[in-house]
Amino acid sequence: EEQVVESGGGLVQPGGSLRLSCVASGFTFGTYHIFWTRQAPGQDFEWVSTISEDGIYKRYADSLRGRFTASRDNALNTAYLQMDSLEPEDTAVYYCVASRILRLDTPPRTDPDNYWGQGTQVTVSS
Repeated sequence: EEQVVESGGGLVQPGGSLRLSCVASGFTFGTYHIFWTRQAPGQDFEWVSTISEDGIYKRYADSLRGRFTASRDNALNTAYLQMDSLEPEDTAVYYCVASRILRLDTPPRTDPDNYWGQGTQVTVSS
């Protein structure tokens, strides 16, 4: 079956860094674009980043102000999100999504052709 499994979340202090990982299985990872999106308590999904299937095309939400970096290693079926200079406002559940459609917003969760991870909690607090 098609799966993406996330790891790397946790509790960090403001100004700290964290790297999230997303390991895919059950489908051809190198033919899917990877998205990161997040959801704060009581809020809608907020698009974080897009990285194309070959890793060449990368885009980020303007509000991140250059603090986040997406990457991928197709040989390892793994995508990453490096988060630096974390702020309390970054606190959310972070999701990894695989999709064949390139876009600059959160892929629809109702589309069966999009594969979502289980989410990992990131809490930024002192």
